[in-house]
Amino acid sequence: MSFETFIGLRYTTARKSGGGNRFISFISLISTLGLALGVAALIVVLSVMNGFQKELRTRILGVASHAQISGIHGEMDNWPAAVAAVTRHPRVIAAAPYIQGQSMLSFDGQVRGALIRGILPAEEEGVADFARHMKVGAMERLVPGEFGIILGAELAHALRVFEGEKVALIAPQGMVTPAAILPRMKQFTVVGIFEVGMFEYDSGLALIHLGDAQKLYQMDDRVTGVRLKLDDLFMAPRVVRELAANLSEMGTDLRATDWTRTHANFFRAVQIEKNMMFLILLLIVAVAAFNIVSTLVMTVTDKRADIAILRTLGASPGSIMRIFIIQGTLIGVIGLAFGIGGGVALALNVDVVVPALERVLGFQFLAKDVYYISDLPSDLRWTDVWTIGSVSFVLTLLATLYPSWRAARVNPAEALRYE
Repeated sequence: MSFETFIGLRYTTARKSGGGNRFISFISLISTLGLALGVAALIVVLSVMNGFQKELRTRILGVASHAQISGIHGEMDNWPAAVAAVTRHPRVIAAAPYIQGQSMLSFDGQVRGALIRGILPAEEEGVADFARHMKVGAMERLVPGEFGIILGAELAHALRVFEGEKVALIAPQGMVTPAAILPRMKQFTVVGIFEVGMFEYDSGLALIHLGDAQKLYQMDDRVTGVRLKLDDLFMAPRVVRELAANLSEMGTDLRATDWTRTHANFFRAVQIEKNMMFLILLLIVAVAAFNIVSTLVMTVTDKRADIAILRTLGASPGSIMRIFIIQGTLIGVIGLAFGIGGGVALALNVDVVVPALERVLGFQFLAKDVYYISDLPSDLRWTDVWTIGSVSFVLTLLATLYPSWRAARVNPAEALRYE
């Protein structure tokens, strides 16, 4: 151990009876605790935001698809060939045809607009998670020719309709009569209700069988497109580019899109919010780190005589500077260790800590009757922990430079004049 390290550790751990030393030790403790709290808060907040991002992505992609191929004009011919072609890609694990159109639903004087999606229940289960979100009924109850319909929970609530009741579905595609063009109307029986936890889908999406949708929208054997599920949702942009290169073989009027495009604004907003929270909380860590400046400045003032003696014994200005860099760095490392340890422990146990706080305080942070996500999700990512620890350590190191430079410039003669 070099003498700079030895003295730096000695200054950090020494406990004297003098009031000045006790005050400096108190400031050092506050700096350490402040840094620990800032780092822990940053880890926990980013983990919770990651959890919300993951939960929202899971819920959205439980209804939407990782990727889809659709006709440019809203129709696709010979879709079985398209399904066979895209499923040959090694990353495509499921494909399902669909028909999508706008309609109005009416029941007992209540009228609501809805997005109607015609599906094949068996294939749809491979690309979406409707089955595990069914509150009433089952996907298998969509049988061609029976004109059954599955509604989102909020849509069913708005229409005041229950399982087994019939709703009138009005399609914009009209029937030409000698008198006028009349909208197509068909009665559908409610065979199920789903709730995925996303208001956009729960309040505006209804499912019918693909065969019934083809009859309703007069599409014969055509479909709107094919929905795809991939083995890795983050590879969707790359897979879509590779599929797009082969679209000419399936037809020139086809296009491929993925979830990062169809929901780009939403996920971009979530990512921007996460980045801003990181910067805001990093300012708290920076304030705590730069408290070390005041601690070291007071230490340098208190140790002027010691510095002068070390200089007269042959210590160089660089050695004096290293002594106080080591002292400040040690304070920072201790704070970082406690902060990272506490932040990781709390982030991994948010599901236990938050309910305990709710019981103690007597209220719920995310009320179930207001928020679809009523629990605080947490997704700890070690890359975030590494980034937070590295940035905080750099801030701590920078905070030690000015006081250490001041210590290296202490004049021994001036310091010892009144000793």
